[in-house]
Amino acid sequence: MFKTVLFPIDRSRETQEAVGVVVEIVQKYGSRLILLSVVEGSEEADEGMESPDVVARLLEDAQSVFKQQGIQTEAFERQGKPAFVICDVADEVSANLIVMGCRGLGLTEEGVTESVTNRVINLSPCPVLVVP
Repeated sequence: MFKTVLFPIDRSRETQEAVGVVVEIVQKYGSRLILLSVVEGSEEADEGMESPDVVARLLEDAQSVFKQQGIQTEAFERQGKPAFVICDVADEVSANLIVMGCRGLGLTEEGVTESVTNRVINLSPCPVLVVP
């Protein structure tokens, strides 16, 4: 059912909370697991900007966590607007499911328009599972 699962990751608590769900799905369906870290372009650079070393370490750490569960992963690092990059990579790898943590910006109009998760839900070429 879910041959390829895309799991966009960052250093957030929400990503950590979604790991268990990803493990269950991948083990149950024998899925191929793709990890993705998106670095926003330098035009948007701010104190949250991740250095290449930090992103590489994030992906290595995530791969290690899944390897301990007997799950092999492929990892991608891309640059750009997160929602668009996530959807582009989902299309590129023929993902059957995207699993994301939810940042909980709330249901205010500002939260909805600024939410990467909301944008991915609206643009995704496949189903999106949001882990609260």
